[in-house]
Amino acid sequence: MDKDKKILIVGLGMIGASYAEKLHSCGWFTGGISARESTVKKALDSGIIDCGTVDVTKEFVSQFDIVVFALYPKLFIKWVQEHQDCLKSGATITDVTGVKCSVVYRIQKMLRSDVEFIAAHPMAGRELSGIDNRNTKVFEGANFIVTPTPANTQKAIDTACEIGRILGFGNISILSPEEHDEMIAFLSQLTHCIAVSLMCSKDSAHLVDYTGDSFRDLTRIANINENMWPELFSMNKIQLLEQMELFEKEFDRLKDAIAADDIDTVKQMMITSTERRKLFNK
Repeated sequence: MDKDKKILIVGLGMIGASYAEKLHSCGWFTGGISARESTVKKALDSGIIDCGTVDVTKEFVSQFDIVVFALYPKLFIKWVQEHQDCLKSGATITDVTGVKCSVVYRIQKMLRSDVEFIAAHPMAGRELSGIDNRNTKVFEGANFIVTPTPANTQKAIDTACEIGRILGFGNISILSPEEHDEMIAFLSQLTHCIAVSLMCSKDSAHLVDYTGDSFRDLTRIANINENMWPELFSMNKIQLLEQMELFEKEFDRLKDAIAADDIDTVKQMMITSTERRKLFNK
């Protein structure tokens, strides 16, 4: 990707600011837009962007060749509806949103023909938020998913993949929006539902005095952004509900086996679990 291309990050939260910091440190001219003046000032003072503003103007936005939207999905859609006239002709836009089908097709349908949207999802989120929690190390060795549609050009797909490589992601995959939403419902959304349900199932201020690492590890993601995740769940609810039912089926199988003292079934489920988990061990 040419170093003469200017990159704009819209949304300077944890992921957006981390994008900006990494891209700027690698030599790209990087701009930022945030709703908060204090966030823009912090980004400028920290040297992670070259310029920034809270105002969306054509004069500012149109200087950028690549625009990365690090916004909640509905806010991303609203931004494109209201401000796409500010985008430079020939610009490539991409995103970091955690759902695709309900976002990608809608934006591609409404977007000007001289601007291309190629969707992507960095699998590097954390339970923390805000510019103060930016951390470029979360990208190192992580997974990066690009979700093209038939409307995308190979050039745009290559650009999205190159951004992933520059950021330091270890594995870059290409999935359709449908494949992405099915996998993300299981790998991310379901796991957050399980963590939240587990924390809500027993009310005791003394659990922290007794717990070991297993409970801490399993519930780390229960520290959850209550504004973002309900939106993600709702926008992918068909896929998420299917994965929740899949989990319920296996949980009930384990529960029934324990109730019946069916040790063979319990053991076999544990063997399967262990074998599949080995694939994640680094």
